[in-house]
Parts: sequence; C-alpha cells; structure tokens
Amino acid sequence: MNSTELPRLSVRSPADLIAAVPYLLGFHPADSIVVVALSGKRIVFAARGDLPGDADPYEPGQHIAAVTARQGADSATVVGYGPAARVTPAVDAVRAALAEAGLAVLDALRVTDGRWWSYLCEEPECCPPEGTPYDPQASAVPAAAVFAGQVALPDRAALAAQVAPAGGEEMRHAVDRAQQRLTDLLAAAPATDLLGARALRAAGTAALRATVRRHRAGERLTDDEVAWLCLLLTHLPVRDHAWERTDGRDEDVAFWAEVLRRADPELIAAPGALLAFASWRDGQGALAAVALERVLAEHPDYSLAVLLDDLLRRGVPPSRLDGWPATGLPRARRRARRRARRRPR
Repeated sequence: MNSTELPRLSVRSPADLIAAVPYLLGFHPADSIVVVALSGKRIVFAARGDLPGDADPYEPGQHIAAVTARQGADSATVVGYGPAARVTPAVDAVRAALAEAGLAVLDALRVTDGRWWSYLCEEPECCPPEGTPYDPQASAVPAAAVFAGQVALPDRAALAAQVAPAGGEEMRHAVDRAQQRLTDLLAAAPATDLLGARALRAAGTAALRATVRRHRAGERLTDDEVAWLCLLLTHLPVRDHAWERTDGRDEDVAFWAEVLRRADPELIAAPGALLAFASWRDGQGALAAVALERVLAEHPDYSLAVLLDDLLRRGVPPSRLDGWPATGLPRARRRARRRARRRPR
C-alpha cells in the first residue's frame, strides 16, 4: 500500500476526484483500490493497494480502512480501477471495513476504460447504467495540481524506474577502489582509535558534506565519490549522521535518489532507506515505497528499511516527526532493532 500527505485540491464532483487521484498518488493507478480520506471538506490522505487476486478481499480491505482511520479523517471515498468482476468485491470489502472503523463513505466509484460508475448513486440522470465518460483535462484539478508542484507519472512502473539501478561495471571497479581506500584509512588510524571508529566517522562526515555540496551545485558525482560514500554509510554512525541531516527537502530526495540509482547493489541499503525517509517526509509515500521495495529485495533485514516500511504500511503521517532530528531518533532506533529481530528470515 502506498500513502502520502496531500496538497490542497478543490474537488467538486466524481470527475474532479478521478482527475485528482493520480496527483495525490504520484502516478496513474491501474488494477488498484484507492481510498481518499477527508477531514471535513479537506482531503487529508490517499492510500492505494493492488486489487486482490483470488484471495478474499476482506483482509486487505480491513488493513486499508484501519490505516485510513488513523489519519484523523471522518469520511472517505473509495475508487476502484479495473474490470467490474475484480473491482466490485474489493470496493464492497473496503466500504464495509471503513464503516466498521467509523468513517462515513461519501461515495464508491469504479473506473474502467474511460468511464466511471457509482455504487451508491441509483439516479440514472446523473449515474447512467452505462457509466459516465470523463476527460481529466476538462477538470481544473490537473492544472491546479501541476501548479502546486504535483506530478502524475504514467504508472507505478514509471515511478519504480526512478530508483532503478543505473550503475555498471565501472561502479564495481569504483567499489573495489573504495574498499582499498577504506583498508588504508583503517590501517593509518592511531592505536587509540578503537577499530578506527573516529577515522570512519570523520571520513563519512567529510564525504557526505562534499557530495551534498557538489550535488546541490548541479555537478555530477563521480563513480568514486558515490562508491566511497556508500561504503562509509555501511558504518552505522555514518549512516545515522546522514539520517539526522536528511528531511523532506526536495534536494534531499534528489540527492539520495541519484546515490541509490548509481550505488552498487551490495551497498544500496543505506542510500535507499535514506531516500525512503526523505520521500516519506516530503509526502511522497509512493516513491518511498518503491525505494523500500528495492532495498528489502536485496537486504531484507536492514533495520532502518524495516522500520520505514512498517511506518508506511501503518499509514503513520510524516507530520508525526515534525521537529526532526530533535524528536524520534532514539525511539526509532530501538523500534527498528526490535522489528528486525522479529522479521522472519
């Protein structure tokens, strides 16, 4: 499930809502169940899940409803994308679960082949049985969303492509050079520096500062810079130093996205988790989710990724960590360690 905190968009009709959903999620959904939650008249949350296959839709419906209920919402609209045979049972399950959670269901829609149907409206004048055609460009919502800086990619695959690997053999050679550099660094550390911890922390701090500065100046990082930073990030004090300096700024998202794309697969855990954290804090829950999918596929027990994956799945709003890094770090570390120990191997 993907979720995000949202910009203000003016939605006055089902067609407006359908036009808004891709901008609320960051991509155009397909074969999906989407819940758009409101507090009063304001959209406060959107969540998406895949349509269930042959499985009973009740359990995923309960999950998405429970996540929605935690957002301080009092009502919601359900939108299913796909053929009626798959959408209808999923919408019914989510509607029932939302009602059990105490949320009013304002509408329940199905979107198929450029038309929409309402499960709650029985008036043929406004909801004809053959469905209502819609043109997203006829709504003012897309223009308002673009003006607010929102993007709607063609599909979720296009979103995943933003974190797809872009390194190659040259990066592998850069990692070899970084490992030799690390060996030399530790060998040169004084005997009083137990396990070279101070030398590692100093090198990591310097590498992060230099690469961030160059990236923000519009300069392309070299393979050696990316490899050296990623190798140092495997040292937890360096990772935590980077974490404490990462928030929901656009430049944080852009920086860690580039590092993740170019990192050697063995070294993606820290940059991928930091991208997920920056994206989540920026309200880009879908981008955070695809970053975590990539990390957990390669490193299923990486504690920070496990923690962030849990936060996204439970729909914890990014605002919970306002004031970061002064708030939340010790508790987050403890929670990450506990969840990593419980995670099946």
